[in-house]
Amino acid sequence: MDISLSTWMMVAFVTGTVLSIWKVYPFMKNHTLEDDDRGEDSHEYLVDIMHKVLADAQETPDAKELHEKMLQHKEFDKEKYWRFNLNKLNQLLFKHYAKHPHLNFIEDIHTELKK
Repeated sequence: MDISLSTWMMVAFVTGTVLSIWKVYPFMKNHTLEDDDRGEDSHEYLVDIMHKVLADAQETPDAKELHEKMLQHKEFDKEKYWRFNLNKLNQLLFKHYAKHPHLNFIEDIHTELKK
């Protein structure tokens, strides 16, 4: 039985395609990672921690103090939010201000929580 050159080329092409897909598949995002802190649920969790810290505070902290107190809060998950830094807190605050236009500063949030 004589197999033509075009048949061998087709077998090589299909084999190469299958191997390429098999090698690239692990890099495709199929599920949420355990330490993914960019979702809406993570945002709500961090806002909740921020509200608890501000509600417990007697005086309004600045951003750096708020960040440190959030990291030290007993409910803060250090394993999942290991990337949480001052820049992430600022992004969290700006997103919070966008959702609540009447709030412009940490002091406004603190005052509203104390009511």
